[in-house]
Amino acid sequence: MKTTDPFPRLLHTFFYEWMGQQRNASVHTIRSYRDSWRLFLRFVAQQRKCTVAQLKLTDLTAVEVTAFLRNTEQERGDTIGTRNCRLAALRSFFGFVAAREPTALEQCTAILQVPTKKAPIRSPSYLDPDEVKAILAQPNRSTIEGQRDHALLAFLYNTGARIQEALSVCPQAIRFDSPASVCLYGKGRKERVCPLWPETVSLLRAMLLRQPRADNEPIFVNRYGRPIGASGVRFKLAECVAAASETTPSLKSKHVTPHSFRHATAVHLVAAGVDITVIRSWLGHVSLDTTNHYAQANLETKRKALDQLESSSRPANPPVWKRDPSVLAWLDSL
Repeated sequence: MKTTDPFPRLLHTFFYEWMGQQRNASVHTIRSYRDSWRLFLRFVAQQRKCTVAQLKLTDLTAVEVTAFLRNTEQERGDTIGTRNCRLAALRSFFGFVAAREPTALEQCTAILQVPTKKAPIRSPSYLDPDEVKAILAQPNRSTIEGQRDHALLAFLYNTGARIQEALSVCPQAIRFDSPASVCLYGKGRKERVCPLWPETVSLLRAMLLRQPRADNEPIFVNRYGRPIGASGVRFKLAECVAAASETTPSLKSKHVTPHSFRHATAVHLVAAGVDITVIRSWLGHVSLDTTNHYAQANLETKRKALDQLESSSRPANPPVWKRDPSVLAWLDSL
């Protein structure tokens, strides 16, 4: 009697029952895992010279996982962070399989032992206030699209929201009355409330007045009334940055993405003297260590701290030995 390979059933159960129902993972997590598995299965099928449909559970070994991760970095040119995200998606599945297929326990254990890779921690690249101002000035606010682009970029800078958090915002998540605020849903479906500046509230009001949306519909939409995607935002932002770099040359040396506004928000809040724990809550960071990177990145804050240190430690008058030439001469002779 021919036995059926359990891999298709396990993968289906993993995504639809385990991830979607039992863990209640967000749609973004599920899509990220799906994309990792799509790449992994295509890679293994190519290595074994077969179709994806012909792959068996026994084909997915630790050797294949390691080769796939190496390919991710060296051939595809992905970052170490992306490499580790791919590994997390694979590990999650094989941890799930280990509890359901005892015969595959050794195979799963070997894959679960594939280590994550440490990446160098770089100071975040951020935009200076003048650069933010130059970019925000570029959209043509007389058009619906330009008004939307300006409001979206201002919203990103005000809230420090991740791009997908911003694109998911609906009117019911915004409190327009004072004190104005917006409810954002971040990674792991964590909810946080961010204050909104009066200028941002005015921009959002004007945009919704021109292009009304239902309470549960995303407010940032294209010309057809459909929610815009992150790729569309990146394209529009690239146009704004290119135009702004003509008057602000420093932008030419920076790789500006929607996430750059999040970095700018954090660094500018640090420079304004906002408490680091408040910034952590504002941005939705799990750990204070993440927020502290922005404090380290701000050179202006470092300069002010150094000035304070020097002024507090500098005596009003030089000590006696510094004012006595004979003492100085004697010290030099030692």
